[in-house]
Amino acid sequence: MRKVNMGVIGAGGIAKRRSIPGMLDAKNIKVVAVMDVIGAKKIADEFKIDKYYEKEEDMVKDEEVECIYIASPAFLHLKHIKLSAENGKHILCEKPLCINLKDGKKAVEICKKNNVFIQEGYMMKFHGAHKKIKQLIEEGKLGRIVYMRAQLSCWYPPIEGAWRQDPKKGGGGSLIDMATHLYDLLEFLIDKKVKRVSAITNNLVHFYKSEDSSTTLLEFVDGTHATVDSFFCIPDEASKTRLEIYGSKGAILTEGTIGQSIGGKMEGIFGVGEGGYDAIQSKDKIPQFEEIPFEKINPYTAEFEYFADCIINGKKPEINNEENALHVIKLTESAYKSYKTKKFISI
Repeated sequence: MRKVNMGVIGAGGIAKRRSIPGMLDAKNIKVVAVMDVIGAKKIADEFKIDKYYEKEEDMVKDEEVECIYIASPAFLHLKHIKLSAENGKHILCEKPLCINLKDGKKAVEICKKNNVFIQEGYMMKFHGAHKKIKQLIEEGKLGRIVYMRAQLSCWYPPIEGAWRQDPKKGGGGSLIDMATHLYDLLEFLIDKKVKRVSAITNNLVHFYKSEDSSTTLLEFVDGTHATVDSFFCIPDEASKTRLEIYGSKGAILTEGTIGQSIGGKMEGIFGVGEGGYDAIQSKDKIPQFEEIPFEKINPYTAEFEYFADCIINGKKPEINNEENALHVIKLTESAYKSYKTKKFISI
């Protein structure tokens, strides 16, 4: 099997913890070089990667590197996309693609001009549980989807120099960093776009420049309702990262599938909503949910394998492509605008 040669810009952080291990397990990728301004050699040695760089300009000129994974701080994404594209490298860039829509459009145009693919790193679509949920929705098991809720929070106290805590470097805080994952996932699950958005963003515990708190109300084009809650000020141990999908014929509930996991648990109830009105409506009766099995897939490995397949087959990515990336940026900016204006914002 042909393998594409991958280089990594920003090899610390998420790349070191999740992405590089995921790439190394991919059947169609060979990681040939890493770049980071701090500890590049140590990272290369740890993963037994032959080449390392401390300057991104040197990485993109490496003729052995066919494509680049960008995991640098968000404010550097446009620079690194431009460098990669102009040197003919296909790109998988971590989210957000850019910190604002203006830069996002520039990034997309640069890639089109240089005839390279760009895919954004929303990996939760590749989780086995989420793929199963999408299948069950498409099969009509839940009937008409009426409400969804998604939760992703963590404990992120003030850290000196942390770019996610400075909106000039990250574009914002818990909303752009985590809630956007969930906007993207919910749209994917029901194959519908958000029509209107209203959000609350503020600082409740940590008083750095970016928000530590965000709650979003979403209305989809078909009328489906959803809420997304993402906080930097809820301890990891206190959050079960729940995903809830409710329809006219049943529901699916998960815990631990949202985030960077492979596993988690999922249960559902189906075939209800057929009877007449129940005047008693006893809430003491325990619903008979059943466990739903799903394939345990490393979403990072699956994400990179998909990207590599696109390169090998010369086919532009359909999942997490540039159109989707710009849509999510627009949705994100609209969410922030809604709280400033105290109005629903149409997308």
